Amino acid sequence: MTSTRDELRRTAADTFGWTHLRPEQLEGMEHALEGHDVLAVLPTGSGKSAIYQVPALLRDGPAVVVSPLIALQHDQREGLANGRDLTAVAVNSLQKAGENRAAWEALDSGSAEYVFLAPEQLASDEVVERVRAARPGLFVVDEAHCVSEWGHDFRPDYLRLGGIIARLGHPPVIALTATAAPPVRADIVERLGLRDHREVLASFDRPELHLAAHQYADADQRRAEVVERVVERSGAGAGLVYCATRKDTVAYAEALTARGVAGAAYHAGLKRAEREDVHERFLGGDLAVVVATSAFGMGIDKPDVRYVLHAAAPASVDAYYQEIGRAGRDGEPALVELHHHARDFDLQRFLTARRPKPDALRAVLAVLGDGRARTPKEVGADSGLSPARRTAALNLLEQAGAVATDADGRCSVTGDPAGDAAVERAVEIAEQRREMVRSRIEMMRGYAESTDCRRRGLLGYFGEQRAEPCGNCDSCDAGTSRTVEPAAADAAGAAGQDAVRHPEWGEGVVMSTENDRVTVLFAEHGYKTLALEVVREQDLLQPAE
Repeated sequence: MTSTRDELRRTAADTFGWTHLRPEQLEGMEHALEGHDVLAVLPTGSGKSAIYQVPALLRDGPAVVVSPLIALQHDQREGLANGRDLTAVAVNSLQKAGENRAAWEALDSGSAEYVFLAPEQLASDEVVERVRAARPGLFVVDEAHCVSEWGHDFRPDYLRLGGIIARLGHPPVIALTATAAPPVRADIVERLGLRDHREVLASFDRPELHLAAHQYADADQRRAEVVERVVERSGAGAGLVYCATRKDTVAYAEALTARGVAGAAYHAGLKRAEREDVHERFLGGDLAVVVATSAFGMGIDKPDVRYVLHAAAPASVDAYYQEIGRAGRDGEPALVELHHHARDFDLQRFLTARRPKPDALRAVLAVLGDGRARTPKEVGADSGLSPARRTAALNLLEQAGAVATDADGRCSVTGDPAGDAAVERAVEIAEQRREMVRSRIEMMRGYAESTDCRRRGLLGYFGEQRAEPCGNCDSCDAGTSRTVEPAAADAAGAAGQDAVRHPEWGEGVVMSTENDRVTVLFAEHGYKTLALEVVREQDLLQPAE
């Protein structure tokens, strides 16, 4: 009798030419084929897309793939159609009307195995109904960290996907991401409404990456050093330099070009044709380095990136891990360096200072106060709010329990639309979110300024414990890394992701322990690093019941 795994292996080999599947890929495929929801968190370059690509061919109905970037959709479609008898279509605003019409016809006729959509498109009732008529066999959420408000690339329209999945009859859902710390994973499960789901998690360790960080007191000195580092490595393979602002990407690219390095800037402010040109030239080897904001890299499939430099600290370890994961995807050694300045973290804190507008929340409640259910688009039109402010307000009010969305995607109030309690609760939720975000900034600062093993600190953020120094980071090179003694974990009251309770911050999860400190993730207050001496003296962490 043919087993499920044998069937998956045969389909992978016959259709895609994949004669070897990683254990995590096979595990995720098997769960999906058996009809389970799946959350797969696998490192960049591990072949996450295969988890839906193979089971889709063995289930009735198309795989609907929600993907955040049109360029990413294009790359995935090209990969599927490359010399194979498969039909993968996309519907998006940048295609010609005829292309979109042909895509819908393929979906309607049942000839399309895969259809790629952006989350914003699923805000349309017409699109949802057309997808529902196709009776999808799988619903795939790519870059699923975008669902989470604790994630590093949050997009509010992703929060509407849970209701859409329900409207489609909840086909098996596959949520894919390269990086998700425990709060992000929990958020993804809740927001998408995953049922009886299975989680497939691979180690976050990338031993081939040499990790280093350099702090500067002078911004000009940092710029000069980053340029020099790229020039030094220009003959060693392709590289990426990440910057905080669009202006910086242009300045660095110009400085590198003046030094004879084939480089180009990339940011969201460039025209689409310019971005595509940079993308293609980098993948084709015509560019040695791309200097970019975080807009560049999602879905980039270039295995031989030999270095990733950050010319400024990002807002979180989540974002940093995602970006450095583009180095060394071929398994060969690669260099990862963070060049940071104290003002980087001040800037990130400033960027998170924006608070929700109570007037926007009240405007949404006032529109829905007449008792008539409306689509989000209608709420925006009737309230005069922009799409972004309308979506943010609706999301907060839903989390506060003041607004509900029915199976048809229409919103209505659940209580007193004139009451201030709903607005106060929504603002409180937003404040908790800001506290979490700011705690993640502080975790990034801790990584940047640490003299202990960087790999251990990075893995600890994602809940992986490592006692021994890694031997492949600047701290280990300098001899400042330490071995964590078992007594440190015991003093914390837990070891490795055990639940604890703090008298002020409530329940939390121990993420990592060191000889003198413990880092705990608290549900409502974010990451906190506590001195073990104080924990011992005041008995601060008790096992959660």
